[in-house]
Amino acid sequence: MKEHTIYSAAIYLRLSREDIDSGTKSESNSISSQREMARTYVREQEDMELFDIYVDDGYSGANFDRPEFKRMMADIEAGNVNCVIVKDLSRLGRDYIEAGRLIQKTFPAFHVRFIALTDNFDSRSADSSTKSLVVPVKNFINDSYCRDISQKVKSSQKAKREQGKFIGSFAVYGYRKSAEDKNRLCPDEYAAQIVRNIFSWKLGGMSAQAIAQRLDALGVLSPMEYKKSLGEKYSTSFRTGTTAKWSAVAVNRILTNEMYTGVMVQGKSGKVNYKVKKLVAKPEEEWVRVEGTHEAIVSREDFEIVQELLKVDTRAKADGTCSHFFSGLLFCGDCKEPMYRRVNRYKGVSKVYFICPTRNRGQGCTRHSIPEEELKAVVFQTLQAHLSVFLDLCSQSEHIRDMEVDFEEVARFDKEMERLRKEQEKYLELRAGLHEDLKTGLITEEDFRNFRAIYEKKYEETESTLQKQEEMIKKLFRNGVASGVKLERFREAMKLTELDRDTLLCFISRIEVFEGKKVYVKFRWEEEFHKMLALQEYAASKAEGGKGAAV
Repeated sequence: MKEHTIYSAAIYLRLSREDIDSGTKSESNSISSQREMARTYVREQEDMELFDIYVDDGYSGANFDRPEFKRMMADIEAGNVNCVIVKDLSRLGRDYIEAGRLIQKTFPAFHVRFIALTDNFDSRSADSSTKSLVVPVKNFINDSYCRDISQKVKSSQKAKREQGKFIGSFAVYGYRKSAEDKNRLCPDEYAAQIVRNIFSWKLGGMSAQAIAQRLDALGVLSPMEYKKSLGEKYSTSFRTGTTAKWSAVAVNRILTNEMYTGVMVQGKSGKVNYKVKKLVAKPEEEWVRVEGTHEAIVSREDFEIVQELLKVDTRAKADGTCSHFFSGLLFCGDCKEPMYRRVNRYKGVSKVYFICPTRNRGQGCTRHSIPEEELKAVVFQTLQAHLSVFLDLCSQSEHIRDMEVDFEEVARFDKEMERLRKEQEKYLELRAGLHEDLKTGLITEEDFRNFRAIYEKKYEETESTLQKQEEMIKKLFRNGVASGVKLERFREAMKLTELDRDTLLCFISRIEVFEGKKVYVKFRWEEEFHKMLALQEYAASKAEGGKGAAV
């Protein structure tokens, strides 16, 4: 390509969020300022005419994945442009390797003259030292600036996350950003009610797909369409059609989002580095969780029950809408597999019963058959007996708050905490014995390190469990039983004449059926129950001690 006496010039302008955030530089780097400076320069040149202006507003200089830059390069390759003008080198880009490649190789290959106005660089007149030394140094400084800004932004975001401030572009479905504070979430009452309905339907036994179909049938806008209806420029990779519909994936995403319990959960993903836009998922232990930052839409209790239901087989019945009454809770007592619901119809009479599926697959377990109504009656009777004892303990335990109590003294009556302490002592003894085993040659150095790591990990796990147990008993005897459990729900359940699924899920976490129709029921709040027994033993011992002193 021959060198033209008249240059066909492209003005390239770029402004990123980093430039805006840098305060005093925002005005000098503004698009209008860059445009005026470049156009004035072109007008003053007799050998230059403007071909087009390319503007990337809001794009980082850390990479060259920018729409207008790509359009300019296409015009260069087509021979329409042979001169590129920018305000300074940083406007072209802050990646010193890629920027250097453009200036020193790509532009010369297409016979393109490159001009950076405020850096006083013109490739036509620049000498070799400027091209080989000054420009690379300036590009390196620009790259370092970009890296520095990226680190500052990350640090600022990290601090806000740890303070429980919301820093996302869009509020999670069910919430909106507060008008007074954009870093605080407030319930969006319409969407919040939809979220409550989704959790309620799931607790009622509906599958995620059935919930999605019900929402569509009711004309409820999907999260994406709802945000768009509010005027938000929202897009997502989960969109599958012109109008986004509810899906089982969208429903499950809501059902597993802890944000609805009032916990701010952020930092689930992050960029590889400041030059790569791609987000990568972070392990759950690296997420930032801050409790009590916003109003809960769903109770912690219901959220945790739903998480348990999602872990087990909750297949819908034949009509595809709801799973059976005991879905997610009923298991074979021997093989631990979820039990199957079967319906026998004979002469117009239907009989519903549950069986172990392993038997049907010929894998050795027995049938464990039990009629549904009989199972309901057994579970209901067991539940009422358990609630009666629990409420009785609650009423007796409330007066402990008025006693002069010492935690260490109370803790001695807790058998579970005593067991945990003995387990800790066992791991300490095992770890101490490793040195002697190493000296006598019973174990190798590698065995020594491996066993020591195992015992230390077990000790730490036991210590963590012990601390939770201590916190629970402190809460119960200092603040009263009502602070640990919802007594009102216990009292309401005692008034029921038959078992319903809400009550079942509220109080029971697992049911196992053994041969001979023997049923084992695992209740929620079992730990609180055992702690209350410890408190009762303590109260009884104090009472006996008082009598002895009086005598």
